[in-house]
Amino acid sequence: MTASQLLAWIAGALLLQLLLGGAWAYRRRREQPVFAPLPAMPAAQGGAWQGLRAFRVQARVDEDAARSQCSFYLVPLDAQPLPAFKPGQFLTFVLPLPDPARPGGEAGVTRCYSLSDTPDPAHYRVTIKRQPDGRVSRYFHEQVQPGQVLQLRAPAGHFHIDADGREPAVLVAGGIGITPMLSMLRWCLAHQPQRRLHLFYGLRNGAEHAFKAQLEQLAAAHPQLTLTVAYSRPAASDRLGTDYQHAGHVDLELLRRTLPHGRHRFFLCGPPALMASLVPALAAWGVPESDIHYEAFGPASLPRSAPAGGADAGAAPGLHAQLRFQRSGRSLSWDGSAANLLDFAEAHGITVDSGCRSGGCGSCETRLLEGSVHYPHRPDHDPAPGHCLLCVAQPATDLVLEA
Repeated sequence: MTASQLLAWIAGALLLQLLLGGAWAYRRRREQPVFAPLPAMPAAQGGAWQGLRAFRVQARVDEDAARSQCSFYLVPLDAQPLPAFKPGQFLTFVLPLPDPARPGGEAGVTRCYSLSDTPDPAHYRVTIKRQPDGRVSRYFHEQVQPGQVLQLRAPAGHFHIDADGREPAVLVAGGIGITPMLSMLRWCLAHQPQRRLHLFYGLRNGAEHAFKAQLEQLAAAHPQLTLTVAYSRPAASDRLGTDYQHAGHVDLELLRRTLPHGRHRFFLCGPPALMASLVPALAAWGVPESDIHYEAFGPASLPRSAPAGGADAGAAPGLHAQLRFQRSGRSLSWDGSAANLLDFAEAHGITVDSGCRSGGCGSCETRLLEGSVHYPHRPDHDPAPGHCLLCVAQPATDLVLEA
């Protein structure tokens, strides 16, 4: 056999192998189900996305001895890098939970949870506390497992750390309010290493002390960070001076005794009792309103300064107004007895999608056909032009709403 004949024989064998392999692959492909590719995620301003995006739960980690606070690590299904967020912001989840009104049916339930770590292009993390009467928090703790796919809106919210870092930051957390504070704290240590930081963390006892080892390690490694933990009901096994530094609540007296003299920026997140006592106390102490930033749990329970002009201009307390709900075909009189337009609509049998009920998630955003509204509390979600958030809005004039 000549060399040319040998080369021709080898080439023919390789060609036959390629043809057989292609036929086998084609047959395998025909036998398997075909999945349509996921649609491309449209980009929003700042690199965020519009609407819902699918995330897979990568892991879940209990963060306290009582196993009442659990972190969920979330990775995008499309494997694209995640946009950065401002430390302190939250994620909005839309969850398909059983619908009590339709046996066997599902309803989209919306909830907002603070991001509890620094921005990472690979994953997000939220930490959720199980509430005995919390439908959604129980769902996360009892049913959400690694591998499950959840639908999320992009990070949002006006409560976040300031970027200039000129004044020392005082972070005050009550209970699960530690989540945005931990995000702020870790970001500051990485990006503002010269900034003085004071973290005050109030909780009942050591069983509920989330991120205990992590916080102690951060305080030991960073001299610019002062950690003060307060237990209001310490257990017999909790050691004063080791597990916690103060017996009682985080209050103004503790801040005055601990903080050095000078200007500070305050960031607070916790249950209503903590916020209702400490926010006014800071103002009475002489802290400028511009230096007090806070986020309360649940519906906005503390008065916030409304943005000047815009939808809030001309609001009048006790206003009597005529409201027209266009799609529902209802004309009603507003007498000021309802806290907001969402409560008013529901009291009159008008169904409106809603979620957080505190102006954070945007679920109740409704087109405003005529008139203007007033926001007693500044919402975290910025409604589109010509729209309003029913859960925190009150009428400033007669209104025609699309709902």
